[in-house]
Amino acid sequence: MKRKIAAIFAADIAGYSRLVAEDEEETLRRLASYREVIDDFIAKANGRIFNTAGDAVLAEFPSAVDAVRCAIDIQESLRTRNMAYPPSRQMSFRIGITIGDVVERDGDLLGDGVNIAARLEGLAEVGGICVSRAVHEQVANKLSVQFADIGAQEVKNIPTPVHAYMIAMRREDGTYATPQLKKVAKAQPAPNWMWPLVVGVVSVVAIGVCGFLYFTKLETTQLSSTAAAPSPSPAAALSPSPTPAMATKAPMPSPVPTSTPTQTAALTPPPAPTPSPPAASGGKIAVDAVPYIGERQRAYLSNEYSAAGDYKAYALNIAGFNGSALNQPNEEAARNAALDQCQKRADAAQSPRRCELYAVGNKVVYSHGSPPMPPQPWVRHDTMTERPFVSKDFPMLRDQARTRVENIYAPAAKSRSVALGPAGQYFMVLGAASVDETTRRSLESCGAIAGSACMIVAVDDNFVVPIPTLLKPNGFFHAPTNPSIVADARDEVVRKLGDGMGWNAVAVGTAGRPGLGLKAADEQTAVNGALADCVKHDSDCHVIAIGPFTVGPTN
Repeated sequence: MKRKIAAIFAADIAGYSRLVAEDEEETLRRLASYREVIDDFIAKANGRIFNTAGDAVLAEFPSAVDAVRCAIDIQESLRTRNMAYPPSRQMSFRIGITIGDVVERDGDLLGDGVNIAARLEGLAEVGGICVSRAVHEQVANKLSVQFADIGAQEVKNIPTPVHAYMIAMRREDGTYATPQLKKVAKAQPAPNWMWPLVVGVVSVVAIGVCGFLYFTKLETTQLSSTAAAPSPSPAAALSPSPTPAMATKAPMPSPVPTSTPTQTAALTPPPAPTPSPPAASGGKIAVDAVPYIGERQRAYLSNEYSAAGDYKAYALNIAGFNGSALNQPNEEAARNAALDQCQKRADAAQSPRRCELYAVGNKVVYSHGSPPMPPQPWVRHDTMTERPFVSKDFPMLRDQARTRVENIYAPAAKSRSVALGPAGQYFMVLGAASVDETTRRSLESCGAIAGSACMIVAVDDNFVVPIPTLLKPNGFFHAPTNPSIVADARDEVVRKLGDGMGWNAVAVGTAGRPGLGLKAADEQTAVNGALADCVKHDSDCHVIAIGPFTVGPTN
């Protein structure tokens, strides 16, 4: 055995047991894939994995800088991979890092340094990193990262508090999320003069309880000797026998709805009858009208949520995160619990969108209504225009957004789609249950962000609308209101464009008289046809639209 100072890195999956319980094979398969990523980053940062157990990874690094830089790279890489899965199936790690004196034995490391790293990992946010003060001092002036001081933390099996810092993780838009402080309030010891009083009170209570039990037993014995035991009252017959599980406080709803609502039973005798809570107004929620959510959540609302008691609530946000609370003690508790669960899920995925209440009881309280949607069909497959998805050709996006689409959308699981807004807004839904679900959800979220109807541009591995390459797309083409076309010709353009199949192009001249190239087999043919048709009625013709897009010069 030998001693040494090392930077110790500890990582663990948040909610791993739940993920395994829901789908063991898929979870283990994805864990192996994520471990390849983690192992590769650790090796590149000159680290060494010295122990693993299930979903946990312990590694050592020659410096704190290497360890922190590696942890940030891992979290950012895994965050991108998680975008391919719905929130309930995302596999996120917590990471803790410290510098400590450790003992090496047969390649394994032991000692307080290892234990403290594991405790720091438990303090970290989901998808976040927590480091000790020693690590903070080593890296604060060497890496461009932001820290939040969460103070001294009392952690299990470590005799002295551990001063810890959270690392602010970068969001998708390049900004940094502020870590949530987790400072543990240390209980203040009772003053010395309180102890005699406490002992006296406890003694009096104990004497009273013993006396009560004695006389109760005596009375029961006397009754049993003079009469047969009565049959249970109806109330007692309907009450379940108390068990340890029933005696506990009802837990908050889990991220994945359970098959039956959580119930509790009191160990004390039933209280006097009280008025029932008012019946839920509005009947069942119109589940098909709830936006942004998948079919699994709709089934949950139709079944578990609808069948639950009145003190319940459901929250969501436009990015598709949601939260629910069932069988709460009152309406306020239901509201707060649903919002809290939804926001925690959104924050864990670093979503900038805030959660709002959708329903309280069975009454819809969401004030925004339905998002703007285009007419159906949302996707029309056309062999003449459909082609493989290539991120560099995605229209109307800035370079940063196009890179994000390339990194997240292209490798994601099916079913997936991207909806595009008229001013370049976009929204992706990845790993949905079906094409219908992914297109609906991406259009709903994109429409809510854009404030107007969006268009499905890509589904799975293909562009499903004509994507211009000869000219630069710069907006959506809407013939009935396009100002470049003379007003008395717009209705005719709409009629001739018809179903929009194949490649179509529109050109206009100085007088605004339109020329059309319709149902061509390729983009160039449509453009040539539109220009040729335009010069029959106008002069100085130029193309203003190709497919569903308005277009301009490429430079």
